[in-house]
Amino acid sequence: MSNARATHLTRRGILAAGGALGLGAVLAACGDDDSTSSGSGDETAAAKSGPWSFKDDRGETVKLDEVPANIVAFTGAAAALYDYGVEVKGVFGPTKTQDGKADVQAGDMDISKVTILGNAWDQFNVEKYATLAPDVLVSTTFDNVGTLWYVPEASKDKIAKLAPSVAISVYDRQLTQPLERMWELAESLGADMKAEKVTAAKKRFEDAAARLRKAAKSKPDIKVLVGSASQDIFYVSGTNLSIDLEYFKALGVNFIEPPEKAKAESGGWFENLSWENVDKYPADIIMMDDRTSAIQPADITEATWKKLPAVEAGQVIARSAEPILSYDKCAPLLENLAEAIENAKKVA
Repeated sequence: MSNARATHLTRRGILAAGGALGLGAVLAACGDDDSTSSGSGDETAAAKSGPWSFKDDRGETVKLDEVPANIVAFTGAAAALYDYGVEVKGVFGPTKTQDGKADVQAGDMDISKVTILGNAWDQFNVEKYATLAPDVLVSTTFDNVGTLWYVPEASKDKIAKLAPSVAISVYDRQLTQPLERMWELAESLGADMKAEKVTAAKKRFEDAAARLRKAAKSKPDIKVLVGSASQDIFYVSGTNLSIDLEYFKALGVNFIEPPEKAKAESGGWFENLSWENVDKYPADIIMMDDRTSAIQPADITEATWKKLPAVEAGQVIARSAEPILSYDKCAPLLENLAEAIENAKKVA
């Protein structure tokens, strides 16, 4: 992919979750929109009956005669609901890797039990969606106008006619807010929020937050850089707009912040660096985008990368740029960063 194409994307394409997206990789098809599965999925855990309503983060209220049974969701949202015992019939978004395994964004879901409507950006099989007789579509939104993540612009109107949608905002707020909203959605769908697994995960998250705050306070001079790798560009995220980074910063983590002018091209999310300039910001710890759309640290061959002090010191950790919005999946994100800071040596 040329640099020219990578920098002339649609507004939605630039609104990459977490602010650092391997743009070339995302636009390369990593699946087939006709992907299917061996089954249509189990019924959701919803045991409620009677009228159902939910006011989403766009301020829109969906009202149905019954609790939705046929739920279709963006993969990450589906994975979060799954952690609360609510299963979906269909998913769209990165679900299956090229070798057939579950994508990192699929969490603990058994992807053989869901119908995959699209596995990459701009893929969404509307005809197959219709056959699922969806009651509701659930996704996230990465802007302030409620654009549904991974719902293609070209087919969004057709999709909207088939079922109402619910959006959870992951734009310019701290992680705790969308976590609470996903909790409320799962509860409305019949999830048992008093289950031991659920309450234990929330307690673990709260403990992890306290640990990260303590670690950051004990080592305020440790500088953390947030990056994402593509073939031609290294993306450096600022903390503004990203739910995880805004929260980690509020807990005291010392992040490297690219200037606003440098992030302007991406709408304020990240700065583009050539691999020759990857050493622009001295860092003690580097957090790298773990999505399949990004090149992973072990596969980066650039000499400039290998010479970075944090890389040489082994102080590179994964970052879930699109966190799965359950406490079970978010607690380890805080724990891993806390551990990295606790063990970090000052190298920059």
